[in-house]
Amino acid sequence: MEEKKFKSGFVALIGRPNVGKSTLMNYLVGQKVAITSNKPQTTRNRISGIYTSDDMQVVFVDTPGIFKPHSKLDDYMDKASLSSLNDVDLVLFMAEPEEIGKGDQYIADLLKEVKVSVFLVINKVDEIHPNKLLPIMDSYHKLEGFKEILPISATQGIGIEDLLATLNKYLPEGPQYYSADQITDRPEYFVVAELIREQILRLTSQEVPHATAVAVDQMNKHQNGKLVIEATIYVERDGQKGIIIGKGGKMLKQIGINSRKEIEDLLGEKVNLRLWVKVQHNWRSDPSFLKQIGYDKKELS
Repeated sequence: MEEKKFKSGFVALIGRPNVGKSTLMNYLVGQKVAITSNKPQTTRNRISGIYTSDDMQVVFVDTPGIFKPHSKLDDYMDKASLSSLNDVDLVLFMAEPEEIGKGDQYIADLLKEVKVSVFLVINKVDEIHPNKLLPIMDSYHKLEGFKEILPISATQGIGIEDLLATLNKYLPEGPQYYSADQITDRPEYFVVAELIREQILRLTSQEVPHATAVAVDQMNKHQNGKLVIEATIYVERDGQKGIIIGKGGKMLKQIGINSRKEIEDLLGEKVNLRLWVKVQHNWRSDPSFLKQIGYDKKELS
């Protein structure tokens, strides 16, 4: 009997902000490794989620959504997205089930320069009538350059088996890069900081979420049977600090309660979460500070 060949490789998730890249990756690995929200530009850094089965390991690289840069951080995010295409085996271009807009056309044009196979993944198909899907798929067929077009719903699991079967078909034979129980290449403190930032995205509005960064200062000691995590929330202006803290500290307390629950689910243990808020003026345009809090890629040098 012929032994089944093991397939492995790196797959980039590319698309406009808020098309569901992080949601898909979290669904595939079975646990939250990338934060999600209904606000665009949620993902700021390259995060890899690792899917492992008996005959395949896929390292999904979730990238920031591609958009026109307005600051040093935005520029970094765009470069992080595009640079990820140079060192992967396949690319999944994710789009929403609607007529092609300028943003999708812009990305599709960029992907014509990519040397690896590109697949179009139309997400959120559960949100439209099936009769409307075929004309949308036809309009994308006219762009050419896609190996296959795959309709899915990352929240409902629709089309996921077909997606995985397609990856298995096109990925090369290769080794298992990570142990079967590892679901991300990021250290725990990075994911913890992201989970706190996720709650800020969900609970605050206007410019506050995007003017916020989170750094975990400590998470290596236990006290009274709980893991003590100390983290600092950075904002750009005093007014934003007031919003994060809230009247009588109410907003900060809610951010802490919600974050602690997510962190405990991730780590599987009780957590004592301590949060501070500090003003770091114009941090998004400060390369040295961006490096300090983890955006230490060469694009910022």
